[in-house]
Amino acid sequence: MQVTSSVRQPLVTGGKTYHDVTHDVSRQVEGKPSLAWFLAFLTAAGVLALGSIALIATLWEGIGMWGLNKTIGWAWDITNFVWWVGIGHAGTLISAVLLLFRQKWRTSINRAAEAMTIFAVICAAMFPVIHMGRPWLGAYWALPLPNTFGSLWVNFNSPLLWDVFAISTYFSVSLVFWYIGLIPDFATIRDRATGLRKTIYGALSFGWDGAAKTWMRYESVSLILAGLATPLVLSVHTIVSFDFATSVIPGWHTTIFPPYFVAGAIFSGFAMVLTLMIITRKVFKLEDYITMGHIELMNIVIIITGSIVGIAYITEFFIAWYSGVEAEQYAFINRATGPYWWAYWSMMTCNVISPQLFWFKKIRTSIVATFLLSLVVNIGMWFERFVIIVTSLHRDYLPSSWAMFYPTWADVGVYLFTFGLFFTLFFLFAKFFPVINMAEVKSVLKSSSEKAAK
Repeated sequence: MQVTSSVRQPLVTGGKTYHDVTHDVSRQVEGKPSLAWFLAFLTAAGVLALGSIALIATLWEGIGMWGLNKTIGWAWDITNFVWWVGIGHAGTLISAVLLLFRQKWRTSINRAAEAMTIFAVICAAMFPVIHMGRPWLGAYWALPLPNTFGSLWVNFNSPLLWDVFAISTYFSVSLVFWYIGLIPDFATIRDRATGLRKTIYGALSFGWDGAAKTWMRYESVSLILAGLATPLVLSVHTIVSFDFATSVIPGWHTTIFPPYFVAGAIFSGFAMVLTLMIITRKVFKLEDYITMGHIELMNIVIIITGSIVGIAYITEFFIAWYSGVEAEQYAFINRATGPYWWAYWSMMTCNVISPQLFWFKKIRTSIVATFLLSLVVNIGMWFERFVIIVTSLHRDYLPSSWAMFYPTWADVGVYLFTFGLFFTLFFLFAKFFPVINMAEVKSVLKSSSEKAAK
């Protein structure tokens, strides 16, 4: 039994018992959807339907529907791809790394963070596939499949192929990790259900019986998967950064990208977790499980990673100056003072200045301030990817080929489609799956004898 220190704030408030945990979490699955859930779900589904018009038009007409040109071959598509991969980073960090470090505060938020990871990776993977133009004719060539065309293989030296392996591995491990954690809770709901619901959750729980040996195997598998997933926290966004760092384009050709991208991914991922969990705790009345202590700890992670990102921005400018390469220097001066100056300074304001407000305890323990700043951080991280990609491409070595990128309705529509898909999946998850890990939350409750003594 985990005993809570008298000095530290309890991870679960309200004097909850084991029965209370089961009831509070299961009632969201067993009860009828609330009006708030229906409104949120219909809004997300509406955005999904609206965005599907742009997606269908793009698949029908081709990526000429986007605002790309001969100079800027990557723009919103790859910006959104990198942004969504970053959003999915916090789930693995919370689930795997914090599990290995025995951080008990992860128990109330890991389930939703893992689900967010899976849905974000699905949204991210869409953009490279759509960018192929006619994916049904050649998307499978991204995989090293045996074929009848002689030695027609993928280019293993391409970082774009490394993306395929990194993201597919990340998705697979995250999906297994997420589902393994769900099995004991599915069994709990199965034991409380009747009729068709009992049959469905019985199948999902894989015959879980709650025996000591079953729990032992569950713990062992969780640790093994955490060990396998931990390197992915570093490797996935490192490999995504290689899409740019292995090129010779000024603004991209830099060795700082891997740690810079990883810190940025954790930064944006935790911001999205905060956004979703603040809404979830309010709608599902889970304030006793997702406490101010959890929110404050996540805000501290945002301070740290935001500061790392800020140092990376400054380092980029220093290295450009120190290199003595005129093209490299111009690439960074153009970011700050060129036609896209507004995007650069939006990025700096959102990612460097706004997280520093969390140094003030009054702000980092305010629900409203945290929610607003989490949105600001994710907006800033989108601008970061846009600045890196578009401003490095739109003015190259030849002034005669300089160009500007202007998003079309199809660019915006496909981006909205991924938002609709992400939130539709998350709302379905929150309604039909236990949004908090009941088994792990019970492990951090105070012992019944302590409660009796009080």
